[in-house]
Formats: sequence, C-alpha cells, structure tokens
Amino acid sequence: MTADTQLDFERHRRELHVHCYRMLGSFEDAEDTVQETFLRAWRKRETFEGRSTVRAWLYRIATNACLDRLARTRPEPATGGEVLWLQPYPDRLLDELPAGDADGPEAMAVARETIELAYLVAVQHLAPRPRAVLILRDVLGWAAKDVAELLGDSVNSVNSALQRARAGMREHLPAERQDWTGGEEDASTRELVRRFTEASVATDVPALAAMLREDVRCSMPPTPGLFVGRDAVVRDWTEGGFAEMQGLRGIPAAVNRQPAVAFYHWGKPLTLDVLRISDGVITEITTFPADRFAGLGLPERLDAE
Repeated sequence: MTADTQLDFERHRRELHVHCYRMLGSFEDAEDTVQETFLRAWRKRETFEGRSTVRAWLYRIATNACLDRLARTRPEPATGGEVLWLQPYPDRLLDELPAGDADGPEAMAVARETIELAYLVAVQHLAPRPRAVLILRDVLGWAAKDVAELLGDSVNSVNSALQRARAGMREHLPAERQDWTGGEEDASTRELVRRFTEASVATDVPALAAMLREDVRCSMPPTPGLFVGRDAVVRDWTEGGFAEMQGLRGIPAAVNRQPAVAFYHWGKPLTLDVLRISDGVITEITTFPADRFAGLGLPERLDAE
C-alpha cells in the first residue's frame, strides 16, 4: 500500500460513519468506531493486497469493528419497539456523502429510507450478524459471496441470515412502505411542520392532537417509555405539565432526512422533535434531549424576540 493510498482513508470517513451509524444507532458510537476502523486499517496496511478496492477493504474493517463493539456493549438487540441509545444524524453531514453512492432514483430512495429513524429503530431489533448481513446486502448492495467472506460464513448461511433479517424488519416496520418513510419533503409537509411548531409554542394540546394519527408513536431516547396511540400521547403531555409551559420557541431542523423542530425554553435548548409524517398526519414523534444540539449545528441559545 502506497503512502497516497494510506492518505486516501480520510475521503471515505463520512460513508463509513453512516455505515457504522446504521449498525449501531448511535452517532457517538459510530464516531468512535470509525476512529477504531482507521486505526486497525493503519496497523494492517501491509496486509492489503489490492484484491479489492481500499473502500471495500475499509468497509470490511468497519463492519467487524461494529460487531466487536456490539459484542462488548450491546450483545442483545433492542426490544419493545424503542432504542434507548438512538441518536439523530444531521442532514448537513449526510450531504457530505459521495454522490456516486446514490446514482438513480431507486438508489437515492434506499439511501434516504435506510437513514430514517423508523428504519434505524427496526434494524436495532436484529441480532448483530443478521443486521450486518441486511445492511451489506440490501443497503450497500454487496454480493452474498463478498458478505460471506467478510463474516467467515458460507453463502448459504448469509442467505439464510438475510431472510431472517428481512422477516425481522417486517415485524418492526409498517407493511406499506409509505407508512414508515416520509419520502421527499413537499409543501404540505412543510405546512404541517409549521402548524406543529406554532401549536407547540402555544402549548395548544387540542391543535396538536388534531395533527396526530390515531396510532401515533412517541418516544424520548434515552429515557425509557414508548407511548402508542393519540390518547396515550396526549395524556402524557397533559400529565407532564406541557400545557402550562411558557417561553417556548421553535426553529426548523433537519436530521435523518426527516423534518424536525428544535425547541428552546426562554432561549435555552430544550428538545429536538423529529417527525415522521404519512398522508398529511404525524405518525411518530421522536424527542431528543438538548445535549444533541451542538452536534447538530443548532444555536446554543436564542436571543429574546
């Protein structure tokens, strides 16, 4: 491996980070794992024989680094429909991905849908190795023989794991694709987000309830608790004192290719609400704490109006 090739590692950082993020569900864990990937690659640089591209070689190292991290920290997959370690991924960093990885409408759709939170939550419910097989085969488009070589398995074993992983994803995603992916943002989506923001700032619970689908889901990782159904979500808001809050402001944000709103309380960061919208109604709200604001490029505070 030449010095130029070694220096070429860096240009793959963003796509490797996104790959690790899909595997791990945590932005911070993905960051650490990419660093581990580059360290391992540097140590093994003399073993690279050029039988594959440097990019494919790095993906192999990154995938194994993810599996090692999962074995140490989360040997059991998520359960119960929530992922407590889930963190958002800012669109401004997703925009750094090489354009060549998403050539064509179908590839662009796959790249977008597999970074949305509904997909991330579902994939975290899979055991680590089937999870890796699913992402390598269905997201990255690797051949079964290449995945088998990476994992040290047979092609039959990889194909079997893929079928199990796909079945597991069907258990945790709505049957219809349009029910779990918001697709490209349009004028109606922007209008709904605007109304959601205004109603939230006004703490107008009835107006907010009218925007929710009957089977809406609401979670607040890393806080345990998944609320399912409009009545359960509204009851949680009411009992939590949301209707009495004052001094709220909201500004638009964009994470995981989904609309989001960053809320501030008396100018200080409060929460980030990430919305899933289907057929003109809100089907899911994932609320992240204020400690994610800095990494998302959001203001540290808002001045008084």
